[in-house]
Amino acid sequence: MVSSPSDDPPVYDPPAYDSPAAAPAHDSPAAPPPAPPAKPAVGHRGTIVAGCLAVCLAQIGLVLPAAINGVIQRSLETSGAELTWISDAFLVPAAVLALTFGVVGDLYGRKKLLVGGALLAAVGYLVSATSDSPAQLITGQALSGIGAAALFPASLAVIIAGTPTPAARARGLASWTTALSMGALIAPLLSGAVVEHASFHWAFAATGVLAVVTAAAAWRLTAESSAPEGRSLDWPGQITIALALLALLYGIIQGPADGWGSVTVVGSFVVAAVMLGAFVAAESRGASPMLRLELFRNPAFSASAAMAVIGMFGFLGGAYDLSIRLGVIQHQSPLRVAVSFLIIQAVTPLIWPLLVRLLQQVGPGPMLVAGFLSLAVGQLWLRAVPVHETGIPVLLGPLLLNGVGFGLVVAAITAAAVNAVPLHLTGMAAATTSLVRDLGQTLGPAIVGAVALATATHQLTGSLQDAALTPAEHGTATAVLDAGGPLALHTADLGPLSAKIAPLTERALADGYGDVLLLTAAACLTAAVIAAVSLGVRPRGTAPARKNQTDRMDQTDRREQTDRTETDQANQTDQTDQTDQTDQTEGSRS
Repeated sequence: MVSSPSDDPPVYDPPAYDSPAAAPAHDSPAAPPPAPPAKPAVGHRGTIVAGCLAVCLAQIGLVLPAAINGVIQRSLETSGAELTWISDAFLVPAAVLALTFGVVGDLYGRKKLLVGGALLAAVGYLVSATSDSPAQLITGQALSGIGAAALFPASLAVIIAGTPTPAARARGLASWTTALSMGALIAPLLSGAVVEHASFHWAFAATGVLAVVTAAAAWRLTAESSAPEGRSLDWPGQITIALALLALLYGIIQGPADGWGSVTVVGSFVVAAVMLGAFVAAESRGASPMLRLELFRNPAFSASAAMAVIGMFGFLGGAYDLSIRLGVIQHQSPLRVAVSFLIIQAVTPLIWPLLVRLLQQVGPGPMLVAGFLSLAVGQLWLRAVPVHETGIPVLLGPLLLNGVGFGLVVAAITAAAVNAVPLHLTGMAAATTSLVRDLGQTLGPAIVGAVALATATHQLTGSLQDAALTPAEHGTATAVLDAGGPLALHTADLGPLSAKIAPLTERALADGYGDVLLLTAAACLTAAVIAAVSLGVRPRGTAPARKNQTDRMDQTDRREQTDRTETDQANQTDQTDQTDQTDQTEGSRS
């Protein structure tokens, strides 16, 4: 996921504290402060340092492959499907496990989760750094993604729980936001600069060293906190949604290679549908569901969720398309690719103060409409740039539009969701928005890769038949195409044959990945239309229209809530809402 610095600072207003460590330091003013208060101050600063290191590490992992996809593809001779899995292996656990890990931290301790997540990420980076096959790299990415899924909520939770006053908490959240943004900026430069002079393995090795440092810092500096009261794990919901997403992604990614009518692909779609139905059933009956389905009875919230899925698919799909264009098709150096992603990532932190003011003055509706339109125009502009144009100046316009659009969207999308529900449901609303947004980002590389590769394969099949090749050459090229797809054929070293077919493979890939930008731009335009219809384009003009919906939900849900649940959900808001990132992320990664 390409990252977001944070989602909506004005929304954050926790009504209570979830642990003694989070209680205000001034609750007992009667007696003069004894000597021990000096220790909480040290713990508070150390906790912020450790939390910031952790979220920076998680965000680096999210964005790390973007600048080196081309090098990875050539070094490991991956197929198009394998290259997509390398990205999605990290994104899937980061998307579906973050909510569950938030509960795990509440139950068993956020410090333990922070240390464990960093160590698991380190193991994953070690596996990736020593990989000699796509399967091993995918495994390493999955382990690192699970670690990141723990780090995102735990890093924010320890800061919220460990800061003793509202002022300290505000500084902690600002530091966390800055660290997340820095991770998104560091990642492409780290991978690009390292791989410019060494193997891509060293980019993962360097990140693994940072993971070990993060684990040590978390162990030494972080104050432990937990809030087990009223919290429980939703295992049926977690298992079914994870299986549904994995089966869906398998079908989408493997479709072009295995055939859309193959038993494995059709079977994966059937499994995805069955598991999704089981998830809905589990969440409808569960005592502590990870996703409250009744939120979707609110049309305004449903519209916000739809925007999150569709719009973030459009954004990250376009970003993944850009990484393939620059690194795989054009064979640009990793550092050159990194500069392009740095431009996109740098826009949001640069204009963040303006985005906060816009959110306060005009509201989320106009910002979302403008943001999604900016993304759509940027992607259509990128499609219009000829594939032989490799300079940064010709790409600067599309890159800046994508950066501005992403900044507008991440600043407003959670605000739109939480404004649609009563106050005591803002935690679950923000968490749900984060989940569906991350699911949209996960689908981006999968769908873009599947559509582009299917288009390119079909075009190449006809081009090879019409090309002036000997029967032996045609047989060799067709065998490589059937075994690894158009990306493998484009980068394979076939001697003189490679020079003959290079124009054909470049044209097919350029057309395939160029045409799919029409799909991602259409997704962004659809999200803009949803925002305009559901939220309006007038500044602050839609709040009264949503008030009756909010009041009806408030009356229904108030009977089901206790003060403790409200507190826990508000705290969960902070964990998931501030994690948005981009999250790189994000998310996202790009």
